[in-house]
Amino acid sequence: MGLFSPKLEANGDTLMGLWNRVRSHPGGKRLFSKIVGRMAPYTGSIGAMVDDVRPGYARLHMTDRKSVRNHLKSIHAVALVNFVEETTGMAMVSQFPKGIRGIVKRIDVEFVKKARGTVVADCHAPQIDTAKSNEYTVETEVKNAEGEVVCIGRAVWLVGPSTSA
Repeated sequence: MGLFSPKLEANGDTLMGLWNRVRSHPGGKRLFSKIVGRMAPYTGSIGAMVDDVRPGYARLHMTDRKSVRNHLKSIHAVALVNFVEETTGMAMVSQFPKGIRGIVKRIDVEFVKKARGTVVADCHAPQIDTAKSNEYTVETEVKNAEGEVVCIGRAVWLVGPSTSA
């Protein structure tokens, strides 16, 4: 199985194992971000970069560029929603043991101001209970280079045992 294999299982062991192998190498964070983008191609379309990930925590940034902009020369609302989903997802999946999976049931984003320039999202996810299926609300703030909040995202993740073999 190659690094870009779509068969990589989305769980904390796989995610953290890969992160720990590549993060300190030149270009390692970029490679990791590309692999994550290949695992979730639509989410990968925004080109977010992973700065840090630990079980229950993720910090990502997204560069303002033409492909994510709207007609107002700011980052498009849907690109920001994708960014919130990717950041909350990274924080959640990083703590999944094998056999656990999750999916977003709902996502709410409050747009505070126009997002311009590089934006950063820090996310601390709640600790999950692997004994049963459960919903978790995960919040992240997206900030611009000046540290101003440009949007606040809340994703409700349904997490539970995988039913597939």
